[in-house]
Amino acid sequence: MRQYIIAIDQSTSSTKALLFDEQCHMLGRTNVDHRQYYPKTGWVEHDAEEIYQNMVEAIRKLMEEVRGKVEEGAFSLAITNQRETAVVWNKQTGKPIAKAVVWQDTRGAQLCRELKELGYTRQVSAKSGLLIDPNFSASGVKWLLDNIEGARDAATRGELLMGTIETWLIWKLTGGRTFATDHTNASRTMLFNIHTMDWDDDLLRLFDIPRSMMAEILPCDAVYGETTVEGIFSQPIPIAGVLGDSHGALVGQMCFTKGSGKVTYGTGSSVMVNIGEEPQDAPEGLVTSVGFSAFGKVYYGFEGNIYSTGATLKWIADQLQLVGHPSEMEALATSVEDNGGVYIVPAFSGLGAPWWQSDVKGAVFGLTFATTKAHFLRAALESIAYQIKDLVDVMARATGGRLNEICADGGPTKNKFLMQFQADMLDTPVVCTEVDDASALGAVIMNGFARGLWKSFDEVIGLRKVTDTYQPNAQRSALNAQLYEGWRQAVKQLITKN
Repeated sequence: MRQYIIAIDQSTSSTKALLFDEQCHMLGRTNVDHRQYYPKTGWVEHDAEEIYQNMVEAIRKLMEEVRGKVEEGAFSLAITNQRETAVVWNKQTGKPIAKAVVWQDTRGAQLCRELKELGYTRQVSAKSGLLIDPNFSASGVKWLLDNIEGARDAATRGELLMGTIETWLIWKLTGGRTFATDHTNASRTMLFNIHTMDWDDDLLRLFDIPRSMMAEILPCDAVYGETTVEGIFSQPIPIAGVLGDSHGALVGQMCFTKGSGKVTYGTGSSVMVNIGEEPQDAPEGLVTSVGFSAFGKVYYGFEGNIYSTGATLKWIADQLQLVGHPSEMEALATSVEDNGGVYIVPAFSGLGAPWWQSDVKGAVFGLTFATTKAHFLRAALESIAYQIKDLVDVMARATGGRLNEICADGGPTKNKFLMQFQADMLDTPVVCTEVDDASALGAVIMNGFARGLWKSFDEVIGLRKVTDTYQPNAQRSALNAQLYEGWRQAVKQLITKN
């Protein structure tokens, strides 16, 4: 019987359902957007119940789309998700106590500053591998417990559960029978010890979060339960293969060996490199996370996160309405020879790695009467490449020098100007693969490992198919260095002003 895997890619802006066969060929794809809530400056929220309903709807649409187009077979479900976004819900009613605190949300910034001032930076980093920052789940969860009426008492009574999005989805899909997370998502909460591979009691006490709220932690290649997806399937299908989206891309890009790495271009961007089976102290500006876990082993990664890359393009299209869709930006951006001296620093939710400045706000530098919409759009695209270079330079030094290549995935990789500019900025080839949704492919691979479809990394590594390789233009090196220096000066001006 043929095996089909439905991969749920639950991202910051939407929920995708993708159907793959046992050869990792994508057979169908649906997408349902969800609403973004910005109730106060610096706050970013999602409706967890809307996300769950959208996931069900995406699967329903997918199955309708492929009906009659695929042979009869057995189905299973894999999940990859936006990380750090935290949901707190009542296990008796099944209802969230408030909207989910999104990873971009900065309401925990004051708490994080206080913890740094009290000298907890070293302890938190040594245990969790992370920097104290509102990007990670812990400060947002503490804020909910401290500020939602009755939440702290309910948590003390053991009535509340906490989880990142995949935990919430699995709990809902299984009717509350499975309350679990995976190693990768757990490692992004600032409550997980990357050495003991368990929730850390000291960190839980530091953020005043009861251990009773925390989920069981499983490997990425585990079976998490069964579901009918609200009756879409007449018989329960297994949920197997779960990991955070950036980690999914690391697996989907087949970065199974130490020193291999990738860049995911999404709402934000993640640069991650596999550092092997032993956790290491990350260099300044980076963090150490669980890269993935499979076949009884744990593989760690250095990572840096950028808050606004694809989100910048979406902001230009949706909020400023300078274009109808981000896909229209390339033609306009390439209609001018350069950025006209314009630099956009998209610190909408602060600056992530390697700057880690959560309090700054976005800014535009270099505007003149000669600035056109095309210059502005070009500067927005260039800001993505500059931010990636900030991280890759740090990562290259940490891993012993220049990287041989960067594996790229995500929607913005369709923008040929951006990819070529990225290769030029890095002076490194940028390799794009056949599957844009590398995170979903990573979840599919973990699903296959969990259910015995593949018995080793070598069995799937040959499935990676390169579609485009962008070689750096050596003749532009001096100009690129000048452009990048302009970016660095813009960022320094912004940080100094704050």
